[in-house]
Amino acid sequence: QAQLVESGGGLVQPGGSLRLSCVASKRVGALYAMAWYRQAPGKQRELVARIANGGNINYADSVKGRFVISRNNAYNTVYLQMNNLKPEDTAIYYCNAIRAGPIELWGQGTQVTVSS
Repeated sequence: QAQLVESGGGLVQPGGSLRLSCVASKRVGALYAMAWYRQAPGKQRELVARIANGGNINYADSVKGRFVISRNNAYNTVYLQMNNLKPEDTAIYYCNAIRAGPIELWGQGTQVTVSS
């Protein structure tokens, strides 16, 4: 059974919006930081946004002002609201979380394609 499950990817036109969701299974327990990474074809995986348990947030420069990360600790869920999407945002987006150990968890990824 997957520990992190993403949803919300798809095809969108430039300038459009998508909202990604990631739910952690209850058995993983409390999570520390939760984050979104992405990997475009032929490129390395990169951090998009991270939110700590206390609410501290970091964004990649390329998405500042367009993406918003949020989380619901009661449900071990993290979201990524993506606005004003650009073709260069096309990638597989991965959910990431840190649990006690520390142990790093990854989701299976969800495809986001920005194209007209």
